[in-house]
Amino acid sequence: MLDILGKRYIFFGISLLAIIPGLIIIALSGGLPLSIDFTGGSQLELAFESGTAPQPADVIDLYNEFGISDVNIKTAGDNILIIQSTFLEDTTQSKLISEMESRFNDQVTVQRSDSVGPAVGKEVATRAFLAVAIAALGVIIYITFAFRGIQNAFRYGVCAILAMVHDVLIVLSLTAIGGKFFGWQFDSLTLTALLTVIGFSVQDKIVVFDRIRENANIFRKLPFETLANHSIIQTLGRSINTQLMTSEFMLLALALLGGVTLQQFAIILLLGLFSGTYSSIFIAAPTLVIWQNREWTTWFKKNKSDAAA
Repeated sequence: MLDILGKRYIFFGISLLAIIPGLIIIALSGGLPLSIDFTGGSQLELAFESGTAPQPADVIDLYNEFGISDVNIKTAGDNILIIQSTFLEDTTQSKLISEMESRFNDQVTVQRSDSVGPAVGKEVATRAFLAVAIAALGVIIYITFAFRGIQNAFRYGVCAILAMVHDVLIVLSLTAIGGKFFGWQFDSLTLTALLTVIGFSVQDKIVVFDRIRENANIFRKLPFETLANHSIIQTLGRSINTQLMTSEFMLLALALLGGVTLQQFAIILLLGLFSGTYSSIFIAAPTLVIWQNREWTTWFKKNKSDAAA
């Protein structure tokens, strides 16, 4: 039988290697790279009739001449630019388009124009945090109630939340790394991906914990770690196959073929759902075993005995 729980600290270390680089980038950058959905601002999607868009650096210089900073530009094909900036008045936007046509000697068509005020952006951020907090509280209450027939039911809910936090940190770390190297921003689609990851993640953890609960009533004399390891192996095939068949292949295709506007969303959701499956097997149940065995009471004692040896 596979000894998954016997290697639990190795899996914890793998998770830290995935999370810590992103957290360092967030700390050094002063936070996540937020889009106008949360900070407020304007977004223009411009198509250039000649078939070739100007260089993003030239467009940024033009914006700076108008006193507009914090400009972020993405390309979508050869002739389309998606430009995000601080909030633009209608008159300023019209002058920008006219100057752009004159300077680059090209006809510019505004395919999409969106603006979000700072107050609205702040409200969206607040509601997003509130949604995650309510989801976490709901999970603890539900699992504690559903598992009320076994000992320490509350621990199952808390461990599910800890594993969910792991998945949230993976998504945030991935977004920070993408923002550093690929110009990604945390926008409404990223928030949608994050909430989807939370939902799938919790569902998978409940499946694993429910199998532990069932086996606890059958194999009463087994040590808890052995019982939990056996339960994980029983659900291993289901967790991996269901995730691959229903989600991962589709998201991989979307990431490769979905275009620039959906690429970030697809990649974050792809890796986030993978993280949810990983944490259900290698984080949630091992955390429950550590709590059940109260292993933190022997961590430093082991270190002392090793040093003495």
